[in-house]
Amino acid sequence: MANINFDHHPQFSLQLYWRRVFKTTIYISALCLLLFPCALKAQTIKTRLGISKSTFTINNKPTFLYGISYYSALGAPNVFIQKDLADIKKNKFNWIRIWANWPGTDTNISAIDDDGNAVKTYMDKLKWLVELCDRKGIVVDVTLAYGNLIKTFDSHERAIKSIITVLKPYKNWYLDLANERDVGDARFVSFDNLKKLRETGKELDPDLLITASAGNDISRSDLKVYLETVKVDFISPHRPRTAESVMQTETKTREYINWMIDYGKVIPIHYQEPFRRGYTDWQPEAKDYITDLNGAKSGGAAGWCFHNGDQGGDPNHKPGRSFDIHEKRLFDQLDNEEMLAIKTIAQQLKSN
Repeated sequence: MANINFDHHPQFSLQLYWRRVFKTTIYISALCLLLFPCALKAQTIKTRLGISKSTFTINNKPTFLYGISYYSALGAPNVFIQKDLADIKKNKFNWIRIWANWPGTDTNISAIDDDGNAVKTYMDKLKWLVELCDRKGIVVDVTLAYGNLIKTFDSHERAIKSIITVLKPYKNWYLDLANERDVGDARFVSFDNLKKLRETGKELDPDLLITASAGNDISRSDLKVYLETVKVDFISPHRPRTAESVMQTETKTREYINWMIDYGKVIPIHYQEPFRRGYTDWQPEAKDYITDLNGAKSGGAAGWCFHNGDQGGDPNHKPGRSFDIHEKRLFDQLDNEEMLAIKTIAQQLKSN
């Protein structure tokens, strides 16, 4: 701005000068709001996940998390994701589960490499998806699978750092440190390592909710370690995939709660991966999904997932459902029984 000598320009007063400066500032600010709304929008948190005692909250409102598996989202075309999310919202789902290191069908679609470093193409896709879900009021489960690419503690820790660094601005997601960490194969992660990994995550983002899923029902002794040593924010056991398990979910949920009361610490119970069609000879029907969900809610669980995956027995594993969304979107692969369950549950939730 040019210097103005008020001694030689008597028509200008100091008061008039600052008035014009103020008006110019207001004009420029208004222009920025008009031209750059997207930049401002990106800084606004729409969906904030939290916990109140044994319940999840969304934007401070107690909310039961009703979700659907969407594992291979990082390999799906954007248009598929946008259409699926529209169906997800329409059918009353409020969270999805995706994997940060899914192997993919024809190509690796993982957001991290063997060393735990970010793979830009898929990490950018992960960020885009989380931001899109934030705007739509959807919670995102971001799961890491130990033994798939990441096979050392250092790479595991680096992967956690890579993901949190990118997703820290968003509050609509949580981290599953290790899918089915208790299974005695390449997936196994010790409690000691889980404790260190959780501490790493909390150092980077103290507000981030962190769990470590179990591939089985959790024993009383293991539950104590989850609560007192690992200090997960919620437990996420994967229930048995048998016809009998459907009628056991309510009782099992109450058992977890009673054990936690005995230990003096009650946290949410989140069923992020129950049974599904295509896994064994038992093919659950719509009534089984409905009964299991209602049992989980009646027992006091905080969340439940409509799990889905590829079709066992088919040589091409088709339909792939959430395991493969690169050729067909998820809702174009679900069968009639699954859609019947989804629509029935949606109607129940709508009337509640």
